[in-house]
Amino acid sequence: MAVMGKSKSVLILTGRVINEAVSFIVFSVLDLIDFLLCYVYKLVDFFIEAEWKPCYCSSGKEVITSSGKILVSEQGESKIVCLSSTKVQLEEISDTLYTRPSLVSEVSNLTVTELKRLKVDKTFVQSCEKIKKGGTVRSSFTVNSSIVEMLQGKMGRQLLHPIPRWSDCDCSFCNSWTSSCNETLFVRAEGPKEKAREDVLFIHGFISSSAFWTETLFPNFSSVAKSSYRLFAIDLLGFGRSPKPTDSLYTLREHLDMIERSVIEPHQVKSFHIVAHSLGCILALALAVKYPGYVKSLTLLAPPYFPAPKSEQATQYMMRRIAPRRVWPLIGFGASMACWYEHISRTICLLICKNHRWWEFLAKLITRNRIRTFLLEGFFCHTHNAAWHTLHNIICGTASKIDTYLDAVRDNLKCEVTIFHGKDDELIPVECSYNVKRKVPRARIKVIEKKDHITIVVGRQKAFARELEEIWRNSSG
Repeated sequence: MAVMGKSKSVLILTGRVINEAVSFIVFSVLDLIDFLLCYVYKLVDFFIEAEWKPCYCSSGKEVITSSGKILVSEQGESKIVCLSSTKVQLEEISDTLYTRPSLVSEVSNLTVTELKRLKVDKTFVQSCEKIKKGGTVRSSFTVNSSIVEMLQGKMGRQLLHPIPRWSDCDCSFCNSWTSSCNETLFVRAEGPKEKAREDVLFIHGFISSSAFWTETLFPNFSSVAKSSYRLFAIDLLGFGRSPKPTDSLYTLREHLDMIERSVIEPHQVKSFHIVAHSLGCILALALAVKYPGYVKSLTLLAPPYFPAPKSEQATQYMMRRIAPRRVWPLIGFGASMACWYEHISRTICLLICKNHRWWEFLAKLITRNRIRTFLLEGFFCHTHNAAWHTLHNIICGTASKIDTYLDAVRDNLKCEVTIFHGKDDELIPVECSYNVKRKVPRARIKVIEKKDHITIVVGRQKAFARELEEIWRNSSG
């Protein structure tokens, strides 16, 4: 037994070393490819659209105008005061958008001081005034030029680029929102229009859609549940059939505002349960904190919560945890491609999302129509701009906020908190759910054996529907 245990340890160590070595080579090559694609897209964008879109690998330059002030704070909590002569909005963006060191530089022996110097070389410093209660304080902040350019176009209330862009899908399904005068999210609603006991809001995860819920859970709820609750499943901003504005930075404020304008306000939601998956858990926590008296229960599936060590920046730590730049497991490799490489991920969207109708046709042909097509719909129907900014500004950018949200849920909310997690989840490990429980001791965790990030719902929808109904009944009681 001892020999077998030792042999197993050797095999694990060997596999880890091979994974590290292959990953270093692969991602070093990807660093170079992404660098070259940056210039390729600038040229193609210019010839097709008569302008090129500012990207986050561009060098900083002086683009501040005299129309107002732009302020970006440090420590991963970047905030931009939008330039406008009308209403001023505060946009929060993640520093991971423009601070993504190449793998070669990251594994080298550069000192922390030199890394900071390199970051300053890529940005420029603007002195601006920060008003506090005691008076005026002078501070310095770093500003990335691409963010400034995007905001300047946005504050003029003009889209920077046509809808859709040349590299985005132009089919009627993906752009159905352009035919409506109401710029609200796509909402699938079921249940009684009047005299509903309570409401339930379903929030999907990253690169998904409302179909993740409507094709699995909705058909499996009991007749009692369907007659007692109004069920709302949304396509998040930038995904599915919801608006995909090219001038949006897809910040937390924008996502929450759209949920409020599309569900809470028009449907007069006053008492509701929230069911959220993966990235949607972050939005669910933010909503719960904003409406503490309205939320009756909070059900989180695979919440991405990685408490950052005090010595590390929360946004950067989160990015390395969800996108570790390793070729194995494959789901982690895909997350790394999406998170670290702006232009490679755009190329993937160009090849897959723009041509999703062909991929769906081939998938149905090869599998003889046995594949669950709603998963393909969620994976294909988004734009690169939406996926890129949502990934960084929500998952990475809110890393330092989740502690505050969880503290508020623990101290200010009385709702029931239930967490489901697949034991075989290789994207968001089970430890994340236990991290949440440490912050909110009353939270109940259910770890489902032999289930992963997707099969935590897909494949066990009947059982999960019964579990949700029990949670709602107990919370209402």
